[in-house]
Amino acid sequence: MSAVALQMTGAEVLKLRRKRGTLIWVLVLALVPVIVLFAVRAIQHSSDVHKYGPAGGTSAFIDGLRVLCLFFGPLAAILVGVEAGTGDASAGVFRDLVVTGRSRLALFASRVPAALALCWSVMILGYGLILAGTFGFASNLPTPDRALILNGLGFTLLATGVVCVVAVGFASLTTSKPAAITALIGWQLVASPLIANISSLGSARRGVLSQAIVHFSPVHTGGGGRGATVTMSQGTALAVMAAWVVVFLVLGAWRTRRMDA
Repeated sequence: MSAVALQMTGAEVLKLRRKRGTLIWVLVLALVPVIVLFAVRAIQHSSDVHKYGPAGGTSAFIDGLRVLCLFFGPLAAILVGVEAGTGDASAGVFRDLVVTGRSRLALFASRVPAALALCWSVMILGYGLILAGTFGFASNLPTPDRALILNGLGFTLLATGVVCVVAVGFASLTTSKPAAITALIGWQLVASPLIANISSLGSARRGVLSQAIVHFSPVHTGGGGRGATVTMSQGTALAVMAAWVVVFLVLGAWRTRRMDA
């Protein structure tokens, strides 16, 4: 990456960090559910040690990974991606950036690594909380080995990173923050699980992004707690994720090139 590209990406990261309202909600979505999970398990254990086991261990790690990667992490990733995709248009500074002579495609391209940098920074914090709770409250329970820990981290970055990039492209296409957030969260929480449960759709369900992502989970997800899991090969899952990313990045770049300055 050239020095100019690094400067543009750094500027985008700074703009995202200055969006205090969005950043607070991203942190809340990524961190608070994990904290609540371990707090509830700890309270249950302390109230009845015979009925409830220790709050940590491998089972807690699995639950924490589900909460972060399949439920709240993607929602936080959507907020980051949408903010990155619509930030300039919402703030009314897109015209000012264009008249400086900067390439529209370069402006769009800088949004993606900036969004990923912020998204992954928060997700790593969330994953750190999972590990802290897993080992800190493990007592005599078995804990994840190094391979599972590394695979869990990789899945965390994959599950949220893909959604974040798609959100950047979709938000750049719509240029409307409320519309993009509503559509993406509606798709993530309502449409995707519904489609996955319609067996009559057959192999068409493999095109659902969340189903392709779940395929790479290092732990059993049981459909992510939101319905059926569609069986597919690793190659198909990779192709589905790549298609979602490429299509929405292309559409976002196209819209950015045609926007009125």
